[in-house]
Amino acid sequence: MDIPNELQKYFYKVVLVFLVILSLFFAIKFLSELRNYGNVGSKDVNTITLSGHGEVSAVPDIANVYFTIRKEGKTVKEAQEAVALIEKSSLDFLKNNDVAEKDIKTANASFNPKYEYRYDTKALMPCSEFGCPPRSGKNVISGYEAYESITIKVRNTDDVGKIMQGLGSLGVTDLNGPNFAIDDEDGLKAEARKKAIDEAREKAKVLAKDLGVKLGRIANFSESNYGGPIYYGKAMMVSADSGVASAPAEIPKGENTITSDVTITYEIR
Repeated sequence: MDIPNELQKYFYKVVLVFLVILSLFFAIKFLSELRNYGNVGSKDVNTITLSGHGEVSAVPDIANVYFTIRKEGKTVKEAQEAVALIEKSSLDFLKNNDVAEKDIKTANASFNPKYEYRYDTKALMPCSEFGCPPRSGKNVISGYEAYESITIKVRNTDDVGKIMQGLGSLGVTDLNGPNFAIDDEDGLKAEARKKAIDEAREKAKVLAKDLGVKLGRIANFSESNYGGPIYYGKAMMVSADSGVASAPAEIPKGENTITSDVTITYEIR
């Protein structure tokens, strides 16, 4: 059945008008979104800013211990060999107590000359009634001091007291720690951040409802986070003068707290 030409023309006009209206609708919507995007951060956009705080606590799962070996000798070689002897004993002890090689790190190793002031006896002048003339002399090298600093990570925190006690008996010069920490803090930081963002978002929803406005896009975001407080076990210091300090069989680990503070700025409309 043939459709009359007049009816076809009318149908085409209706379709054309509909397409024009639809195009205008999307064009206006696009321009509106483009304008809003361009106004982000500008003074023409109304915003509200809220803060949020999140924290996560966890028992430390590693303990960091630091020690230094210092030895003196008449030559550099003699001093370094004395350090190497204690270093070998220390490393053997650590490996026998299940401290992995990857968790033992040399932080620094060096040697320094030691000086003493020696007077020139040949140039000694006799004293007179006015006193004795100053004695001349110079600094000369009397020996060398070699030292090596080592950091270890103890993954079985229950053994840290025993390990520190053992290291202290091997002749290390300085022994510090333990510094209890969490090996993988990234997951805890992400969890604390999520809590902070959720808190800021809920505050924004309540405030927007009270103001009778709607939340728009996020115009700005900032975060600060840190780990703390860190609870330390009883620190030990061992020196050549004080002898060997004793370590408790068990050292309380306490808890570490990871916190995140965020600030979120929302556009409102």
